[in-house]
Amino acid sequence: MIQLREAHTNDAAVIALLARITFTETFGHYFRDPTDLDQYLNRTFGVSKLRTSLSKPNNVFWLAYVDELPIGYAKLKRNSPSPFLNLDKVCQLQKIYVLKDFLSQKVGLALQEILLKKAQEEGFQKIWLSVLKANERAIRFYTKNGFDTFGDHGFSIGKEDFEFQVMAKDLS
Repeated sequence: MIQLREAHTNDAAVIALLARITFTETFGHYFRDPTDLDQYLNRTFGVSKLRTSLSKPNNVFWLAYVDELPIGYAKLKRNSPSPFLNLDKVCQLQKIYVLKDFLSQKVGLALQEILLKKAQEEGFQKIWLSVLKANERAIRFYTKNGFDTFGDHGFSIGKEDFEFQVMAKDLS
């Protein structure tokens, strides 16, 4: 059974560890130079950086547990405009990551549902996200759950260039 709870600053170490593992499971094979991956993980998923992110009022994180084990997390960024949207009340589904061994248990769906509910309760009109174009599983997941593609952008990490597509969903 999946348990979800909102995360707090004292959960920074758990989220940092989950983030490092799930990012590597999802994207690690795209890095030709392991140093680029290590530097990105250290820069992006440090405990102190996540503690700061958890304390920002525009960020809401959730943790997912199965049998008391932390197995995934999600992040909603409130008031997060997109260059692709011309709306005031927009938020971003910034992250949903689940450990590979638990993907089949619909943990991502449970995290998405709690995140969308929170965004709707707070009156946001639309939610958007960026997803790696090569991540067909994630794109199918978001499409199946009512997200439409409406743009794309690039992002570089070290020597690697990535292509992302932007997806959004109406919340009204």
